Amino acid sequence: MTREQFISYLESTQGAFRRFLVALCCGDAALADDIAQEALIKAYLSCEGFNDPEKFTAWVFRIGYNTFIDHKRSKHVFEDVDYASHVTSADKADSSFRYQELYSALNRLSHQERSAILLFYMQGYSVKEISVMMESSQDAVKQYLARGRVHLRGLMSNS
Repeated sequence: MTREQFISYLESTQGAFRRFLVALCCGDAALADDIAQEALIKAYLSCEGFNDPEKFTAWVFRIGYNTFIDHKRSKHVFEDVDYASHVTSADKADSSFRYQELYSALNRLSHQERSAILLFYMQGYSVKEISVMMESSQDAVKQYLARGRVHLRGLMSNS
């Protein structure tokens, strides 16, 4: 793939890619932008070795997902969930916080469950496509979805 083709394909998937990363980062747009930048640099530097334009979106999403996982592994910061829920409930009138309850619940899921839920429900990918992006078996993705739904339902009903 040439650099020009890379840019062309990226323009068509950039919005969905950013929405996925923002949701994966539980609404932290600045962190999502940092991860997106790092992921797109990795993809750009290795695009000459990529030869299947039909799978470009899955390839870029996989790089983004792996970059997110690498970032999570490198951070050893533990956030106080009670503090986060206090902050999110402090200003319900502000429209920028309208999804904060959902983001807070998503943040409490494992990254596998969160990624599977977001890719399946938000992006509309099939279990097979998600298994490729997450480098997991289809059965594992089905388990992540099932467990994620149960955990998310429990977390959202407790709010």
